[in-house]
Amino acid sequence: MRNKWTFMIITGFVLLAGTSVILGIQNKQMNEHAQEMREIEAELEKQQEEQKKQQKLNAEIEQMKNDIDHLPDDYTVPGYDEWQQATQVGKYLNDESDGKLKEEWGTFLAIEAEKRDIDPFLVYELLYVETGGTFDPKTVGPQTQYGHAYGLAQFMKNTGPWIADMAELPYEDERLFDPFYSIHLSVVYLEYLYSEYGDWDHALTAYHRGIGGLEDYLDDNGDAKSNYAEEIQDNADENQFVAYDR
Repeated sequence: MRNKWTFMIITGFVLLAGTSVILGIQNKQMNEHAQEMREIEAELEKQQEEQKKQQKLNAEIEQMKNDIDHLPDDYTVPGYDEWQQATQVGKYLNDESDGKLKEEWGTFLAIEAEKRDIDPFLVYELLYVETGGTFDPKTVGPQTQYGHAYGLAQFMKNTGPWIADMAELPYEDERLFDPFYSIHLSVVYLEYLYSEYGDWDHALTAYHRGIGGLEDYLDDNGDAKSNYAEEIQDNADENQFVAYDR
């Protein structure tokens, strides 16, 4: 009788232990399955978020292209993160200019400058100096022996066409009053000048005085440093520090 009860007790423990093992395995499998489902859900949410970002980016890019009539069909723009940074720069420049430089102008400026590895704040300061702080795209410079300079970036009608040709953009005199077009030419021209001279003192002084004027300035002064070049570079450095520090 005792052996019978002993057998039954042992059998019960064995069954209980087996059931516990089975339940443990089942719980582990359920936990692993739940973890897999959470990972799948997280990945789906990530993909949906990326799709939303891309849709938002596409809509903003499309709006920019609608605002700018000189861009070629194959015009490329940066990815989402770079676009967000460009829009932040645009907002900062709008604030810094007390609303005179529109956000969309600043965003386009940042995109074009970053494409060519140029500090967007340097371009901003150049436009500030060229327009006397007004950022008026209809600005007309004083009469010179070569004529007037026009627009945000103050291009003359004898230089605008060949810079537009270098940028592979269409040219008409009235386009110099288009802020997007003027910004585009200014960045392309700055890239060209920097590649020619290798430093911003030469590049900016050449922008201000013309390439021939730079040669005369070098003959008279011995180097390319000028008040124009120093003011733009110093203010650009200060704005860059403030913008990225806030």
